[in-house]
Amino acid sequence: MFQIRTLNNISPRGLERLPRDQYEVASEINRPDAVLVRSANMHEMEIPETVKAIGRAGAGVNNIPVDAMSQRGVPVFNAPGANANAVKELVLAAMLMGARNIPQAWEYTRNLQESGESLTKAVEDGKKQFAGFELPGRTLGVVGLGAIGRAIADAALALGMRVIGYDPGITVEGAWQLSAEVERAPNVDALFAKSEFVTFHVPLVDATRHILNAERVKTLPRGAVVLNFARHGIVDDHAVMEALDSGHLGAYLCDFPSETNRHHPKVVALPHLGASTGEAEDNSAMMVADEVRDYLEDGNVRNSVNFPETVMERVEGAYRVAVVNSNVPNILGQVSTDFADAGLNIIDMINKSRGDLAYTLVDVDQPVPDSALEAIRETPGVLSVRIL
Repeated sequence: MFQIRTLNNISPRGLERLPRDQYEVASEINRPDAVLVRSANMHEMEIPETVKAIGRAGAGVNNIPVDAMSQRGVPVFNAPGANANAVKELVLAAMLMGARNIPQAWEYTRNLQESGESLTKAVEDGKKQFAGFELPGRTLGVVGLGAIGRAIADAALALGMRVIGYDPGITVEGAWQLSAEVERAPNVDALFAKSEFVTFHVPLVDATRHILNAERVKTLPRGAVVLNFARHGIVDDHAVMEALDSGHLGAYLCDFPSETNRHHPKVVALPHLGASTGEAEDNSAMMVADEVRDYLEDGNVRNSVNFPETVMERVEGAYRVAVVNSNVPNILGQVSTDFADAGLNIIDMINKSRGDLAYTLVDVDQPVPDSALEAIRETPGVLSVRIL
C-alpha cells in the first residue's frame, strides 16, 4: 500500500488514477511515499525521508527544492503540455486585446455617464482613441518552443501571422513537432528585432531572468506588444514601463500583476489565469498521477525535471531493483558485481544519466537478498535503492 500526501486540492480525476486498493491518498499523511503538489511552497517545509517521488500538477517547479531532492535521489515529476491549450487560448486572447485595445475600450464605455443620444455621441466620439490593427501579416516572436510555444506558433500561423521562434534547448522530438513554417531565429536578439508581438514560454532560471531588459526593449520595433504568460521575472517590469511611457512599446499583457505594472494604462495584468481552467487542472493531475504511479510501481521515469527519461518493460516473473546514484565511474560495475556475488542473473537492465545523476533499472531472476541490497547501499555514490 503506497501512501500519497497532497499539499493542495488535486483534481479528483487525477486522484482517480491511483487505485484505492493500492494507494492511500490524504493531506495529513506523515510518512508518505510520494507528494502531489500544485502551488504549495515546499522550500519551507520538512520533506519526510520516506518520500520517493514528488509530482507537480503543472509545468513549473519553482516551488519545489529540486536540487535538494536530487541529492536525496528523489525524482521530481511535472506535467509539461497538460495546460498547453489553456495557456495558448489565453495568449491568443491577449494578442487580440493588445491589437484592438479591447480592455481600455471596455473600461471607457463602462465609465460613460451619458444616456440616450448623448451616450451614442460619446461612444462614436470616443472610439477613435481605441483604433487598433489586425493580426494577419504581423510577426510574432515565440521565445521557448515547448508544448505551449508550439501550440501558439501553430495558432498564429492559422491566423495568417508570420512566426519566428527561438529555443536553444529544443529537443529533437520538439523540433519534429514544430511547423516548418516557423522561422528559426539564431538568437533572442535577432528575434526581438523582427517581432511586432513577442511572447515568452520558458522557465524562470538565471539565464531567462529579465531576458527582456532595458537594452533589449530598444531592439523591438516601435509599437511592439509584449506578452508574458510564462513566469514573473522573465520581463523587466521597469524597463517595459519606461518603454510604454516613451511610446516605444504599444502594450504589455501579462499574467503577473505587480505594484510596478498593474495601474499603467497600457498594461493588462491578469491574475495568473494561464492554467486556470477545469480542463487544464484535470489534465495536469491525471498526467502527474500516472507518472508517480509508474515510478512507484515499476521504476519508470517519464517527464522528470531532474532524472533521466528511463522506461523499461518488465520481464514477466522477474524481480526489479532501482538504483539512483551520483554520475561517477564504476558504480554500475559495482552494482553488477553485487548481483553476481549474490548468485543473481541479470535478465534485463537499463542505465541512464542526466547531469550529476544516474539511474539504473535491473530485472533479475530471483528475489534479491537483503545482503545484496545492503552491499549496493553501502557503495559510495549510491543515493537510493528500491525493490519493485
